[in-house]
Amino acid sequence: MTDHACRIDESLPFKPVNVAVLTISDTRDAESDTSGALLAQLIIADGHRVCERALVRDEVTSIRDQVSAWLRADNIDVIVTTGGTGLTGRDVTPEALRPLFEKEIEGFAVVWHLLSYQSVGLSTLQSRACAGIALGKFIFALPGSNGACRDGWQKIIRWQLDSRHTPCNLVEIMPRLTER
Repeated sequence: MTDHACRIDESLPFKPVNVAVLTISDTRDAESDTSGALLAQLIIADGHRVCERALVRDEVTSIRDQVSAWLRADNIDVIVTTGGTGLTGRDVTPEALRPLFEKEIEGFAVVWHLLSYQSVGLSTLQSRACAGIALGKFIFALPGSNGACRDGWQKIIRWQLDSRHTPCNLVEIMPRLTER
């Protein structure tokens, strides 16, 4: 999994997606939200659009309300959250998001822990990063540290949101997510 560039088929068109970034924190504000800012920067650098950005407290209702509003928005394809995935009593992002998921992407957590282990060793056990699909949109929940956001985006999410990534990617199945 070290050379992702070999999996990009340059003959295929790049299709930018619209991404919303949600920071979940009881201690950060717009000025000190370095993880949300980093994610926005990485998303734009990879050719996608950050169409919405918000910060909410680590509370189930606040998280769920913001994500639900974005799920109803026509201009959003993907939601990436940062924060609230730990083990403390205030970390409730998975509890807020999982009831919204129509399907959980279990493989995301598996790959996340594989890659996280390379960076932080056994401390990866403290992360409950998760991902799922709701109302035809992808939702990725990353931990709140800059390193976790960088790893989550650069080592996993960006490749699956690149329409040129082979043998398959999430962009190519986006139109089919709401099939019944």
